[in-house]
Amino acid sequence: MAHPKIGNMAPAFTLSDQDGNPVSLKDFKGEKNVVLFFYPKAKTPGCSVQACGMRDIKAELEKRDTVILGISPDPVAKLKKFEENPKKEEAPLNFTLLSDEGHVIADKYGVWGPKKFMGREFDGLIRTSFIIGKDGRLLEILTKFKTSTHHDTVLETLSDLGIG
Repeated sequence: MAHPKIGNMAPAFTLSDQDGNPVSLKDFKGEKNVVLFFYPKAKTPGCSVQACGMRDIKAELEKRDTVILGISPDPVAKLKKFEENPKKEEAPLNFTLLSDEGHVIADKYGVWGPKKFMGREFDGLIRTSFIIGKDGRLLEILTKFKTSTHHDTVLETLSDLGIG
């Protein structure tokens, strides 16, 4: 499945957050840029490192009128646990986590597909981030990054786009 095209409107969605409340992409239109990052599984080492990095740049993103939305196929209850304790001895997460259990939104964004892990092939969520402008248009797609420096890549990309 292909990603949506840069310059087009980002695919709309409404998903439940870690508290069970509905969150829609349209909630931010005209108000905020959105960093939408898809991660495979809450409370796993790589996803915890990535989420904690995003947590640590939230204040910088706020200065740039940008919000963070993390999406995974985890159920709401698991997202709540991830928010409260992302990694041993780490501060809680401070941004919205969204549950896409049926991977419907992951399909819309072209991030659900074949993966390889430890010699095994299976379908799953492919770690990808999207930068969406205040007008709802897709500005950039990030596919090549390390979980440990994802937050730096996001900040560099926003700067390159003239955001902030």
